[in-house]
Amino acid sequence: MKIVIPDLVSNSYFPSIAAVELGFFKQEGLDVELELVFPVNKSYEWLRDGKADFVGGSAHSIIAAFPEWRGAKLLGALAQGMYWFLVMRADLKAKRGDVSIVKGRKIGAAPWVDYGFKQLLKDAGIDEQCDRVEIAPVPGATGAGVSFGVNAAKALEEGKIDGFWANGMGAEVAVRRGIGTVVLDVRRGDGPKAAFGYTFPALATTAALLERAPEKVAAAVRALVKTQAALKANVKLATDVGRKWFPEFEASLIADVVARDLSFYDPAISQETFDACNRFALAMGLAKRGAPYEDAVAVQFKDLWKQT
Repeated sequence: MKIVIPDLVSNSYFPSIAAVELGFFKQEGLDVELELVFPVNKSYEWLRDGKADFVGGSAHSIIAAFPEWRGAKLLGALAQGMYWFLVMRADLKAKRGDVSIVKGRKIGAAPWVDYGFKQLLKDAGIDEQCDRVEIAPVPGATGAGVSFGVNAAKALEEGKIDGFWANGMGAEVAVRRGIGTVVLDVRRGDGPKAAFGYTFPALATTAALLERAPEKVAAAVRALVKTQAALKANVKLATDVGRKWFPEFEASLIADVVARDLSFYDPAISQETFDACNRFALAMGLAKRGAPYEDAVAVQFKDLWKQT
């Protein structure tokens, strides 16, 4: 079987990477390989087209390949809350929480990730056009094997962008190298309150696979839950995983980045969590009608979510 993720050298979908590398899929009887497929909409297209069995990706992005959420199932949260950071060039001396710093600036953001930033600006009272906020893909971020956040930090250093909206690893690299300042960390209270619920990283599959092989899908959910529990018990395991998949510098950082995420490592997808994501999708015009919770979320695994 295959799981695809849209960002590899990152904390965003790290439980997916760790579930493979630490052997939790194998413990559950699944032979799963991991592949990077960027951007996230393409990951879900692979799922739709049968090239992958699972995706670790942003929950709202399912709609890119499964309109109105039809045909896909959210199996569990890799973590809770919207997980991207706004990082601006250090020389701008931006203050924490000051969203207005983006006015007249060029902000790098990946496809479908940018929707979260666009809605955040609306909720913060900033007009993308009137305030001349340019939101665009980061130059050079489309090649195979590229990690978006790390590449965004490089583009920031080279002056190609004024800021970026990307993962925690990209933010950490920018701060450690003195080239960027974290302005917004939504998970930890920055920005509009509603932004936390726009989306979250999730494990997903097709409704067809769930119907055809429910025992295999249940095994994948158990692997996710065990992986989160293992990292909570010993976050240094993240370094072992990072050494296999990441460049040396980023591998040395991953345990610190994951450690900050551990309080959000809860696999449950509540009605409230999905409804918030659903409202975001409707507000951004990604969906035309609200999907019922039971249609989009594999609620039969609620008991498995509790085994943390």
